[in-house]
Amino acid sequence: MKQFADKVVVITGAGSGIGRALACEFARRGARVALSDVVTANAEETAKLAGDNARAYTLDVADRSAVLAHAEEVADEFGAVNVVVNNAGVALGATVEEMTFEDYDWLMGINLGGVVNGTKAFLPHLIASGDGHVVNISSVFGFVGVPTQSAYNAAKFAVRGFTEALREEMLIARHPVAVSCVHPGGIKTNIVRNSRSAADDQEKAAQGFEKIARTTPEKAAQTILRGIERKSARILIGPDAYVIDAIPRVLGSAYQRPLAALARLGLKS
Repeated sequence: MKQFADKVVVITGAGSGIGRALACEFARRGARVALSDVVTANAEETAKLAGDNARAYTLDVADRSAVLAHAEEVADEFGAVNVVVNNAGVALGATVEEMTFEDYDWLMGINLGGVVNGTKAFLPHLIASGDGHVVNISSVFGFVGVPTQSAYNAAKFAVRGFTEALREEMLIARHPVAVSCVHPGGIKTNIVRNSRSAADDQEKAAQGFEKIARTTPEKAAQTILRGIERKSARILIGPDAYVIDAIPRVLGSAYQRPLAALARLGLKS
């Protein structure tokens, strides 16, 4: 997919961050965009920023029946679907010992369930378009395990595996659908500040994240679109993503001890 003019692009979690930046970048390049978010006002604000070829929808990606209905609605209203970006995601900071089952289910329902629901719901329309692309947002936390991020790790590792298997299936079936898995590093969004965790831990984590998050959502969006143009299987965002991707390649499972030691020092500071 070299040109985005008049292509129909669906983006979940479009109310802020990478989702909003993607909406504006796709629209700037002439695409028609269907933008959803669980918060209606946020989706509507993004649609205003994206312009006349954007439409906002309210959607909880963890609600499978709602996502299936959304796919049919978008296909009917836009006439086709060419690109689906399963971007909606949330964060949770807690050790396995402290984490509740309810919080775990909440995160997995959105971060993994939302990707599965969005992919399954839109895949027939992408195949029918003759020029489709599935873009699933994983994370650098899909490469390495991180203390207090077991639920987020579980979802993002799973998104990576799901997406890579899907790409292979599309190649085997010779369907006209490219598949990309996106692994952002530190992006300047509010995902950590809006995460579920103890108030003190959340503020401390947010402050620490803001110090190391170097990549803007706008830069992330540009990188993703370039990856779509190239039909890249894996799209890394930010220099930190390349470093983190390399760590388990070089060290294998041995990376876990130094990472645990660093986390222990962080708890003491």
